[in-house]
Amino acid sequence: MKRVVYVGRSRDGGAIHYHESMHRNVPLTPHGCDLAGWRGGRLSAIVLVILVLAGCEPHAPGIQLIGATMGTQYSVKLVAPGETEANHLKQAIDTLLAAINATMSTYDPASELSRLNRNPTTTWIEISEELRSVLAVAMAIGRASAGGFDITVGPLVNLWGFGPQRGDRVVPDSAAIERARARVGLDKLTLRAIPAAVRKRRGDVYIDLSGIAKGYAVDQIAQYLEARGVTNYLVDIGGELRAGGLNARGEPWRIGIEDPLVAGREIALSIPLSGKALASSGNYRNYFAVDGVRYGHTIDPHTGWPTRDRLAAVTVIHASAMVADAWSTALMSLGFDAGVKAAAAHGVAALFFYPKGDGWERYATKAFNLARNHGAVANGFGNGDPGR
Repeated sequence: MKRVVYVGRSRDGGAIHYHESMHRNVPLTPHGCDLAGWRGGRLSAIVLVILVLAGCEPHAPGIQLIGATMGTQYSVKLVAPGETEANHLKQAIDTLLAAINATMSTYDPASELSRLNRNPTTTWIEISEELRSVLAVAMAIGRASAGGFDITVGPLVNLWGFGPQRGDRVVPDSAAIERARARVGLDKLTLRAIPAAVRKRRGDVYIDLSGIAKGYAVDQIAQYLEARGVTNYLVDIGGELRAGGLNARGEPWRIGIEDPLVAGREIALSIPLSGKALASSGNYRNYFAVDGVRYGHTIDPHTGWPTRDRLAAVTVIHASAMVADAWSTALMSLGFDAGVKAAAAHGVAALFFYPKGDGWERYATKAFNLARNHGAVANGFGNGDPGR
């Protein structure tokens, strides 16, 4: 058994995923057993890419397509595509991601979302159907999680130094926190389906889709691949994953979840993934400390302060990477006790890591244990259609 690990350090320190690696344009054949790897760049979750070749046994060749997007990198692993087909897919994926960025980025001042955030009107603002559909899911999960997921929390995130314009990370004064909190809350947004539009109760409401947009992009790539007849793939954008079919060895893709206690980034458990998506959130990588007190990047929209809960990380499995992305953020914000209750109430397949003594404990919902054993997953919304 040969095992090679390549490390990519994150920007915002979510929980770590590990997954099997196929190298860009390098067929994984039994001849030569090339172990050359790719070192990831600024990933939104720290990702360790693990290549496991059991004695270099014969298996189907694979290709990895990589590129930059959303301030991080994407990876698409494909089994047995032709070189010409892979090049066409790469071009199409880059075009698709550019369009999503042009719609939902807060880093691009020309994006549709940035223009919406600058618009001071409190009347209906027409938006694209793509943006409306993501806002609808985000707001549905926000309501289901009692505000644990809140796409208007951006002013607080920026205030604490964790936003797009990262300034000095200092503890803000209470007056500044209250001013930012006044701009936060899902009650400040109203969505209309036909024609697609949004209305802000305050002109300075700021929408940030960083907790859901990468998952949406993963879903869009997966749907594009499936429409092209590509059934065996693993899509990864900054640690938000969706897998289809089987890997190059004819097995479900295997995703490893990091033990948050171990500095050396050891795997706590391995999960087979096929026909599902997986996303994680964590506070144990991205934080700053003042006078011995740690302040993590997950901000509680109810208090305006970083969450101080014992919860260290959450992993969610769902059919949709967008839904998994948002729910992992929501549960992290809610904390362990409220998060477990919310996950149980809405059938969310969630795995919680929390400290106990000198180590960590794991708590998995019934839905998570079912999902990791290839069972079905609930929609995660309770009653109602999130698209309305």
